[in-house]
Amino acid sequence: MRAMFSKILMATHNRGKATELKNLLEELPIRILTLEDYPDKPIVEEKGTSFLENALQKAKEAVEFSGLISLADDSGLEVDALGGQPGVYSARFAGEPCDYQKNNLKLLRFLQGIPLPQRTARFVSVIALITPEGQVYTAEGRCEGVILEELRGTGGFGYDPLFYLPSWGKTMAELTLEEKNMVSHRCKALRKIAPLLQRIGKRRDGSSAGRL
Repeated sequence: MRAMFSKILMATHNRGKATELKNLLEELPIRILTLEDYPDKPIVEEKGTSFLENALQKAKEAVEFSGLISLADDSGLEVDALGGQPGVYSARFAGEPCDYQKNNLKLLRFLQGIPLPQRTARFVSVIALITPEGQVYTAEGRCEGVILEELRGTGGFGYDPLFYLPSWGKTMAELTLEEKNMVSHRCKALRKIAPLLQRIGKRRDGSSAGRL
């Protein structure tokens, strides 16, 4: 399949996210840019009250200034014992600027004294893809787990050292990249988006038509 577009823009400055996404899209014949390739572009202030709203906002702004097919992810951690917090505020849980260590320590304080069976949580990722023609596609991925009482592992980023996967016997931060790509919320969402990129490429190549 010959895709008529050669580049897409991932609307993120987060290098951890970019690495995960690039690994999943590496088989597609596309060059993946990030906001690091646009140093003059101001950081988008996220105003949404849901992952979907924020992902759509970021993708829309990216396609408007770049003219490229743009993909944006908004993701975070929902902890049941905290009524779904930190949710859309996951990156800023301990305040600005984003500090992973402070976020993790604040989460541990909030969960102090809560037994492990009640520390259930999930990572949620919503990905929005918008084309320059205004077509909009979204996908969601989830990963269920438990919040530990101490940090374990040095891989990943964000809340990965606290997020324990009982079926693996590891935290997200203890998984290899290949293992994480099998289970992570973001990778589950992106696996739903990747075929859409292939179909968009076919349609632009004249090989197919119609809406996805």
